[in-house]
Amino acid sequence: MHISILAVGRLKEKYLVDALQEYLKRLRAYARVEIKEVADQGYNEGISAALEEEVKKKEALRLEKHIKQDTLLVALDREGEELTSGELADWLSSLALRGKSHVTFLIGGSLGLTREIQSRADRRLSFSRLTFPHQLMRVLLLEQIYRSFKIIKGEPYHK
Repeated sequence: MHISILAVGRLKEKYLVDALQEYLKRLRAYARVEIKEVADQGYNEGISAALEEEVKKKEALRLEKHIKQDTLLVALDREGEELTSGELADWLSSLALRGKSHVTFLIGGSLGLTREIQSRADRRLSFSRLTFPHQLMRVLLLEQIYRSFKIIKGEPYHK
């Protein structure tokens, strides 16, 4: 399976980069995983809702340049569907059985994703109704993908 993660913004914090690299290393045994970062759009705090939409549109255009035609697109969205780790594992396993070998996860910037790019997604997933920093979501997503493959293979993993 080939998994792409398209994310807005660059990881700068060393502890997050280290965690990201650790999960990428662990995942090599199960899937080909790549992360593509696109530049975030700068803005000032307290901007209007209309300007927030403009920021998200510019970021979405950058993401869309990297979305491959044949991929199954998954948008991470606080209002998306919540799954357990076991349900995520079952879903990933079912994709392989249905011949879906490429999955792309989208992680928006600090303002999120546009409604247009969310509606383009084949699935919208939420990790929680809580808000997480978009940089941290990369690590959380990789950990859950890793956990999913451990579940799929019946291998032990801490709970």
